[in-house]
Amino acid sequence: MLDADFFRRWMAATAASVDREAERLTALDSPIGDADHGSNLQRGFTAVVATLDKEAPDTPGGVLTLAGRQLISTVGGASGPLYGTLLRRTGKALGDAPEVSEEQLAQALREGVDAVMALGGAAPGDKTMIDALVPAVDALGQSLAAARAAAEEGAAATTPLQARKGRASYLGERSIGHQDPGATSASLLIAALVEASGE
Repeated sequence: MLDADFFRRWMAATAASVDREAERLTALDSPIGDADHGSNLQRGFTAVVATLDKEAPDTPGGVLTLAGRQLISTVGGASGPLYGTLLRRTGKALGDAPEVSEEQLAQALREGVDAVMALGGAAPGDKTMIDALVPAVDALGQSLAAARAAAEEGAAATTPLQARKGRASYLGERSIGHQDPGATSASLLIAALVEASGE
């Protein structure tokens, strides 16, 4: 079972990973976006960790809801509302339970991903974070490691796609040949789950 500490570790592992990969995320964003994806997420997840250190909610749902709120208020551009919605909706779906199973996390995360799709209007194949999140949620029923592998494969598979949503879609065919930065950062978020579990 996964408790509030696990979810705090997940957010801390995500923040550390985004810190390490911020330059790569921005480099990926440079040809097809605003070249600020890495720095925006870095600022957001640093604020999330600082807020969780101060407030320390005692339920998994509380941790994710607070993290999501913090991202929405801290991160500019599209990534703040999208990641904020993902975590907030997942947190709300987990409710007030002091502990949740991996299966419950998978179901809640699916609700979070559905909310992101509704907000951004993106579907799998549109070259967005959804291309990493949907396969990850599908694989989460097997294991956290399977979800990480599926997210990484999904992110890599965005390279040959033409963007149909978001800033990159303005480039049309010129978006082909670039790995999507949002799918890449989403794969970091899923990989951090494995790190938090100590697997």
